[in-house]
This record gives sequence, C-alpha cells and structure tokens, in this order.
Amino acid sequence: MPDTLDRARTPLLTLITQEAVDRDYQVAAARASTAGERGPRRGYHVAVVLVVGLFAMLVTVAAVQTSQNADVDDASRASLIERVESRRATVRRFQVELAGLRSSNAAAEDTLRSLGRRYADIQASRSRLGALTGFEPVTGPGVKVTVDNPSYAGANEKLRDSDLAMLVDGLWDAGAEAIAVNGQRLNARGGITNVGEAIEVNGVGVAPPLTVLAIGDPRTLRSYFVESQAGQRFLGLTHQYGFEQRMEDVDDLHLPAAPGGLRQLRSAVHEQDRSKIRGGEMP
Repeated sequence: MPDTLDRARTPLLTLITQEAVDRDYQVAAARASTAGERGPRRGYHVAVVLVVGLFAMLVTVAAVQTSQNADVDDASRASLIERVESRRATVRRFQVELAGLRSSNAAAEDTLRSLGRRYADIQASRSRLGALTGFEPVTGPGVKVTVDNPSYAGANEKLRDSDLAMLVDGLWDAGAEAIAVNGQRLNARGGITNVGEAIEVNGVGVAPPLTVLAIGDPRTLRSYFVESQAGQRFLGLTHQYGFEQRMEDVDDLHLPAAPGGLRQLRSAVHEQDRSKIRGGEMP
C-alpha cells in the first residue's frame, strides 16, 4: 500500500522514465542470462544504448509536447483573462453612461414638467385675455336680447348704431363679460357704426331683428341693466320709437371669437418711443 501511494505521488514523466529503464534493463539481463556467452558483449551494450537513446528521444518529445501544451494553455488562459477584464471595463463604462443618461433624463423630465406648467399658465392667461378682448370664443350663462324695428317705423324711427351702442353700454354696466351682436363679437378693435341706414359691427353689416347675447350673472344682469343709466336711456328709446325689445335668461350661451383680422395693429408706438418723440428726439 505505501508503494502504491508513493507511485501515485511520483510525477508521471519520472514514473514512465524509471519504469521504462528498469524494464529495459530487465529485458537485457534476461537475454544475457539466456544467451550466456553466445553473443558478443559489445552487441549487448549497443542494444542497450539504442534502447535507452530511443526511449530518451520519446521522453524528450513527450516533454517538449507537454511544454508546448502548457504554453498554449497559459496563453489561452491569459487571453481569456484579458477578454474578461476588457468586457468588465466595457460594462463599467456602460454603467457610468447609463447613470449619466438617467440623470439627464430626470433633469429633462423636470424641465418638461416646468415648461408644461408654464405653458398651461400662459394658455390660461391667453384664454383670459382672449375672453376679455373678444378674440377667444366663450361660453356661459347670461341673457339674450332681441330688438327689432316696429312694423310702422319710418326712416327716422329705425334702429341706429347709437341705439344699439346704448343697449350694449347698458349691458357692460350691468356686468356683462362678453357680448356678441348677430354673431359678431364686440372687441376693442371693432365697433358699432352706421353706413347710411345700415348698422355695421366689426365692419360687417347687421340688420334687424338684432340678437344681442351677453354672458354674465343672470341673477343680476337684467336688474342691473334696468338700473344703469345707459339701460334706462335705451328703455326710454324703445318706448319713444316703439322698438320691439325682449330680454330673457339663457343658461348656456356660445359666443364666437372676433375676426382674426382685427388683431393686427394698424399703427402703434412704444411708450418709450412716444416719450422720445415728445422730448423732441427721434426714435
């Protein structure tokens, strides 16, 4: 058993060499004992030298092959380690880039939310300004006023632009937030005018019967209109000339926007430029 363990611990190449040499010597000794003195001793030595040389060559080839295989294994292992390290470095670089992209994405999302809030505020402000100036459509409760000439009206007894303007002024004084006449939205750039006998609103002719829509609080709009100075004067004209007039509450009115062409300024001067002009300086 100890011999077996010793043989297991002995390197394989050494073991092959020892066993091969021992067996060659054994073969040579056996041949010498069998042949006796029949062969020349020189032939025996030559045979032994040849066998030992052949075995040495085999052992050398095996050692060289083993060394080459070991070199190949070492080179393959080094190449594999190098590839693994390279891939790890690539992964680390990608992780750093990913973290940077996530940070940039979070910053972009914050900016987008901020811009979204600003855009919503601007849109709300635009809608409010558009509703006040008449360049945005609006809906809401209010009153509907219908006015028409009497059937017997002569040339001097028909509705004129000043009569319609008085009605509109009374509605503004009563708290109206938006007013339209026959589908024409009143605004700062438009107006109510007479061209001959025809009435124009925003440069568009309107003919009786006139339908005036006014958005406001229906609980107070009618009563405040009657109490306003312009409203009282208009009601006095209806009695004087016999205008047919009716006012009724409406829960849901839809007023269009004023014509877009009225938004363009025909002439305007910046306030600072105006100061320069007043001071004798050219802008």
